[in-house]
Amino acid sequence: QVQLVESGGGLVQPGGSLRLSCTASGIMFSIYAMGWYRQDPGKQRELVAVIGSGGSTNYADSVKGRFSISRDNAKNTVYLQMNSLKPEDTAVYYCNADTGVLGVKYNYWGQGTQVTVSS
Repeated sequence: QVQLVESGGGLVQPGGSLRLSCTASGIMFSIYAMGWYRQDPGKQRELVAVIGSGGSTNYADSVKGRFSISRDNAKNTVYLQMNSLKPEDTAVYYCNADTGVLGVKYNYWGQGTQVTVSS
């Protein structure tokens, strides 16, 4: 059974920092690209950051220079370090695992963790 479990969300003041974690089980973690997405109520889910199986990273323009994604394959965990947080970063943040093997796509989502940036 595949599980992605996020943690680290919460309430933080503007300018503050949070670190999200996502621990995976039931998958061969190292072959998956791992991503963080976020969604506000009434809006589409959007990509925040992704890290490939080889360690390459990509970020949404809105978070470049403020957020950093990393992974620890030994712990089956991906992290999102969020600095200089803004109220517009408020959303539910979701972890995603994605890979393709022999033409078959495998894609999994976590349950989400709420991040609220407010004074």
